Amino acid sequence: MKSFVPYPEDSDFPIENLPYGVFSTKKDPSHRIGVAIGDQILDLKAIRHLFAGPHLKDKQHVFEEPVLNSFMGLSPAAWKEARETIQTLLSSENRVLQDDAELRNRALVPQSDGEMHLPAIIGDYTDFYSSINHATNVGIMFRGRENALLPNWKHLPVGYHGRASSIVVSGTPIRRPNGQTCPVEGAAPVFGPCRLMDFELEMAFFVGGPPTKLGEPIPVNEAQDHIFGMVLMNDWSARDIQKWEYQPLGPFLAKNLGTTISPWVVTLLALEPFKVDNLPQDPKPFPYLQHNDKFNFDIKLEIFITPEGGTPHKISQTNYKEMYWTAKQQLAHHTITGCNVNPGDLMASGTISGTVANSYGSLLELGWKGTNPVELPGGTYRKFLVDGDEVTLKGHCEGKGYRVGFGSCTGKLLPALDLQ
Repeated sequence: MKSFVPYPEDSDFPIENLPYGVFSTKKDPSHRIGVAIGDQILDLKAIRHLFAGPHLKDKQHVFEEPVLNSFMGLSPAAWKEARETIQTLLSSENRVLQDDAELRNRALVPQSDGEMHLPAIIGDYTDFYSSINHATNVGIMFRGRENALLPNWKHLPVGYHGRASSIVVSGTPIRRPNGQTCPVEGAAPVFGPCRLMDFELEMAFFVGGPPTKLGEPIPVNEAQDHIFGMVLMNDWSARDIQKWEYQPLGPFLAKNLGTTISPWVVTLLALEPFKVDNLPQDPKPFPYLQHNDKFNFDIKLEIFITPEGGTPHKISQTNYKEMYWTAKQQLAHHTITGCNVNPGDLMASGTISGTVANSYGSLLELGWKGTNPVELPGGTYRKFLVDGDEVTLKGHCEGKGYRVGFGSCTGKLLPALDLQ
């Protein structure tokens, strides 16, 4: 495919991608839905009248709303029709926008002029623990190699319910938290700033389709119809707070201080060409978790740290295809009890790590619990993050002559508040 909007071959946002986001401009501060194409944003509110197919002609109002929830709540057939309409309008062979200068100038906005916002109202947020390499690494560190994975890990997608209110869009600073820690095993706890601040490289999917009903699970072979698209995610983690608080109920304050997501939602339709085999699962999961279709993706992922006043330095690269539990299995397990879900709910993968040291998805692993600090340019090292560090996550799929990218997911760590 070729678009009349020019972009280089290594652009994250070619016509094969077309991710959705929510943006505003100084000239028009209203939040509205857009699609990334090259270095431009196609304002869907400006062209809502052009969605005239059978699934959208009576639902053009979804493109006038300030968030994606209503559009996410439509059917996969509507999502497909919207994508095909947008691709047609942006095609070099289509003259509708090319010949209407007034409409084209209203509809295409430079990304440099746009401010990105959270793409949806996130009613609920769940974080899974689905990378076997990450789970094994953490288990070895804290329990030893012989007991790395707990007995339940290969039987179900482990997860916890997170805090939706502190999910923020890329570019939002994150403040180092204060909390209780226990620096000396067996001694009394202390209160103060987190000393072991970390990131976690994750990806997350937005739930789509009509809301489900309480008491009705989503079958695993229908789960793809309830997954709208994916984003990059940084699950900021206060490791010392987590160590003291997590028993017996799991993560709490160590995870609610901030979670950063990338602004552009890449749809399953755009990711379809990059499906790869699912990882073998042994033992075989229960029938409600079994599916034979491919639902893992070849998404190349990178982590960068930029020290205060410094330049970005890549510290790790991995791939989403390292996931043991698929997104379909995560959703099927989440709802097997009858838990209902809504469009705009967010479900995260957990930290994604590869098999070798430079492919791990957190500083906890990269620095191996502080025993092997990560070297940055200029002879500085990181056991954990220091104030002023900016963490950037990137991801993309590689096609023939194009790439489907996620943009970046960035956040800078600010000093803790003085609460002493």
